[in-house]
Amino acid sequence: MLATGFGLGFAPFAPGTFGSALGVALALPLLRAPFPAYALAAAAVAGLGIWAAGVTQRATGKHDDGRIVIDEVAGQIVALSPLALADALPRGAWVALVVTGFVTFRVFDVWKPGPVGWVERSLPGGAGVVMDDLLAGGLAALVLAGGLALAGGLGWIADPFGPGAGGGVQVP
Repeated sequence: MLATGFGLGFAPFAPGTFGSALGVALALPLLRAPFPAYALAAAAVAGLGIWAAGVTQRATGKHDDGRIVIDEVAGQIVALSPLALADALPRGAWVALVVTGFVTFRVFDVWKPGPVGWVERSLPGGAGVVMDDLLAGGLAALVLAGGLALAGGLGWIADPFGPGAGGGVQVP
């Protein structure tokens, strides 16, 4: 049940996209928490995902069965992680950045550029199923951090100990 994102992996089309949407839904309330709590939650989902994907892989005999979407959930949470470090942003900018994080993660997850594809092919078991998505999420997070910097939402870079430093996102 966990590996399939509580059944979303059985969607008749694009189950990975449904898994990513679940990742957004889980990330949104966490974005108000301090960054260490967000990072801990992301690590917990990744760890549970590796375990659940490994169990499911052994049960089905298929590596990265399309019904396994916990990897997309974990990768999407990583992709949105820069928002947990963001200063207050206008609602429109914040929504645009969440959508950007979602789309960018899906592109990297499907495309599997360079090291993302290598990790998927090289690691065995649940680690091979989940780690490529975590790496795709990391690449999407870099893109999102660039978008945040352009939107002026990373003021903590100039003042790393100022009011916005790691305090979680504030949406007006």
